[in-house]
Amino acid sequence: MLFFSFFRTLVDQELKNGIEVKGFLKSMDQYLNLKLDNISMITDEVKFPQLVAVRNLFIRGSMVRYIHLNPQSISTDLLQDASRRGK
Repeated sequence: MLFFSFFRTLVDQELKNGIEVKGFLKSMDQYLNLKLDNISMITDEVKFPQLVAVRNLFIRGSMVRYIHLNPQSISTDLLQDASRRGK
């Protein structure tokens, strides 16, 4: 998948229920369901104490509000070339 090969990096995710997590993208499917490794909580841990000990996370694509990427890790030339080829 084009986006998975491009975004295989450290990402921040904001979910529709207000939870924000940071982790490494392990896999993604065509529905934007995500698997993250080595996650850490960005939101207040007091609100969601059950997620403090979690290190691997599956996120359903319909629950994702935003995916934040580090601007320094983005190569727009690579993305444009890959999208033109359709791979």
